[in-house]
Amino acid sequence: MDLISSEKKRKNIDKELSKRNINLDPKGYFLIKIDLINKKIIVEHYLNKINKKGLAIDPDTNMPITCRDENIRQYNKIFIGDTAKEVGILLSEKEESLISKLDHALYLGRELQKAEECIVRNLEYIQD
Repeated sequence: MDLISSEKKRKNIDKELSKRNINLDPKGYFLIKIDLINKKIIVEHYLNKINKKGLAIDPDTNMPITCRDENIRQYNKIFIGDTAKEVGILLSEKEESLISKLDHALYLGRELQKAEECIVRNLEYIQD
């Protein structure tokens, strides 16, 4: 299999797996950003509740939280580090558990690694 076919296969696998149903983490969600000037990974943790339909809802308004939510929410905690490993350890070892689901932890690890790679390559990072 050539390099282009291999890359296309990996992207197709990822695309298909992204379609599966997931149960959200009741401990909250994370927004990951990078600061290319200071070469930092910034992770904000937000609290949420999960309603009977499995949707994340704002604990203050009881309204569903959407990806395009225009309400400005205040993060619960913020974590800043130089590497994916450093931030991962901050999230998993230095803090009371903000992650209650293994698939959530795996997802965060992948995203932190992508964020670090974007810093190294001086590229824009977009959280998946």
